[in-house]
Amino acid sequence: MNNRRDFITLLSGAAVTWPLVARAQQPAMPVIGFLRSAPFVGAEHLVRAFRQGLNDRGFIEGQNVLIEYRSAEGYPSRLAPLASELVNRQVSVIFCDNIAALAAKAATKSIPIVFAGGGDAVQEGLVASLNRPGGNVTGVNFFTGAIGTKRLDLLRQIVPNATKIGVLVQPSTPQTEAEHKELEATAQGIGQQLLVLQVSDAREIEGAISRLVEWGAGALLVGSGPFLYSNRQIIIDEVSRLALPASYTARQAAEDGGLIGYGTSLTDALHQAGNYVGRVLKGEKPADLPVMRSTKFELVLNLKTAKVLGLQIPPNVLAFADEVIE
Repeated sequence: MNNRRDFITLLSGAAVTWPLVARAQQPAMPVIGFLRSAPFVGAEHLVRAFRQGLNDRGFIEGQNVLIEYRSAEGYPSRLAPLASELVNRQVSVIFCDNIAALAAKAATKSIPIVFAGGGDAVQEGLVASLNRPGGNVTGVNFFTGAIGTKRLDLLRQIVPNATKIGVLVQPSTPQTEAEHKELEATAQGIGQQLLVLQVSDAREIEGAISRLVEWGAGALLVGSGPFLYSNRQIIIDEVSRLALPASYTARQAAEDGGLIGYGTSLTDALHQAGNYVGRVLKGEKPADLPVMRSTKFELVLNLKTAKVLGLQIPPNVLAFADEVIE
């Protein structure tokens, strides 16, 4: 509930107004549609980073730009209606994660779309190429799913006695499928057994983790994607209850009590995306803006959690860390 209150405060503090009021007060003010496939709860810091990127281009929410927030709450079937709603609202630009971007692209060929997400934007059909996107879509690509091999290696070094490692993934996304294939290929090459479970509803998470432990998982690798990221606190609480070491795709998980957070800096990527949205609002076309690659990676280790789990972090892993929480 605290996270939900935080997000409500975040919105109200930025002077967000609802559509009818906004039209009455600022008829000429540009409107950004912020479409997210996963809940906003747990992603408040990403919204702040996005706003900061906008600010860098001279756009301040509530003063000279409005943002309308829409979330599918983890249910993909809700994305198409939400995207159509923003199109009918005639927003100036739509910002979204890469999963929501597919729905946005299907809803409009004229309104500019800026995305931030993992996966392969070309293979997923979002852009023609990274350097020359074409069409009305561009954005920021980060490769959280593509570093699964390194995440698996780090987890094995920290928990060397785990003969089986559980993997929690969000189903039915190109990013997840690519990540799964990479992990399976790596695991086969080193003789590591993986136990993979898909979860698509927050209510399934605790049961899925308990099942993995029952099947003998000695550690957990949490997959990439907005859904698992937004629900990371549920995962952290459950693995803590079960004394299961776990690795996550972002530093925020380690800050929230997880053992390992390793992946792209999501705040940096969202800041870049906000900057791109600002450029579009100033008249640049998505077709002329190359898809940026977010290259800032972070490894954060939580030694408090390691101590509770009775784990000793190897010196070489400590030396590799960008931050250690003690």
